[in-house]
Amino acid sequence: MDARQATLALLAARAEDATVCPSEVARVVAAATGAWRDAMPEVHAAVDVLVSEGVVRLSWKGRGLARRAGPYRIGRGGD
Repeated sequence: MDARQATLALLAARAEDATVCPSEVARVVAAATGAWRDAMPEVHAAVDVLVSEGVVRLSWKGRGLARRAGPYRIGRGGD
């Protein structure tokens, strides 16, 4: 599963206002190898595209982020 699909699948499986950690997405992407850290660049790139499309939003400690920088959580976009 690629990072975009994994992000959307994890969000779909959670409550509407829930978020996921990028490392959770990486663990899904790297399930076969277990090398989730190696998948992080793919996850970050996919998240950047999803943010630009308005599909997801980013936050950290309850505060919205306009772009990915430092630690972040991924939530559903919209509204």
